[in-house]
Amino acid sequence: MRLLLIEDDRKLADLLARGLREEGFAVDLAHDGEEGCRSALDLSCDAVILDVMLPGIDGFEILERIRSKGRRTPVLMLTSRGSVPDRVRGLNSGADDYLKKPFAFEELVARIHALVRRSAPKSDVCLVLEDLYLDPHSRTVSRGGEPIELTVKEFAVLEYLLRHLGNVISRTRLTEHVWDENFDAMSNVVDVTVYRLREKIDRRGVPLVHTVRGVGYVARRPEKT
Repeated sequence: MRLLLIEDDRKLADLLARGLREEGFAVDLAHDGEEGCRSALDLSCDAVILDVMLPGIDGFEILERIRSKGRRTPVLMLTSRGSVPDRVRGLNSGADDYLKKPFAFEELVARIHALVRRSAPKSDVCLVLEDLYLDPHSRTVSRGGEPIELTVKEFAVLEYLLRHLGNVISRTRLTEHVWDENFDAMSNVVDVTVYRLREKIDRRGVPLVHTVRGVGYVARRPEKT
């Protein structure tokens, strides 16, 4: 899951980004209003964490701009100003949730998961492909009833492929959703991650994740013989 964090306090931003990455999120950072607005419009993110008080344009204006462009990405606003008028303004501008500083990191993570869960299709409780099951809420994977231990990135790759079942996902598209701005495009980390993922899930049965040479990767049902 890829997040955009727009926060001008660099120490706080770095602290939050480090914690969120440890929780399995890919995190892009922006430190002022203009940069944050550009990133929110240019990047493909699953959620935006948006501070209200920013240099340049504030969080309210950023939110209004991205909503005016038709972007429905879930937005969680952060503020040290917890007055009712501020909360009302944020929600009326299109915010999905509001969190007052200071806050517990665990609450931030829980609210992010809740935001993304609410924005997902209602039927999307558990992702299933043949005898492979992925539960995005408990973050568990099993095949044939046996649990499979995946790394954070392996889980994210599998979840993304299952959410786009049958569609060939390019390497670039996969990195945009699973990795963040720190990704080294010249590395082979994507190929290695997919290889290790396939080793773990496909040894339990017929192959379900495939490499389409020169194009990308796809999760699909096995062909009937």
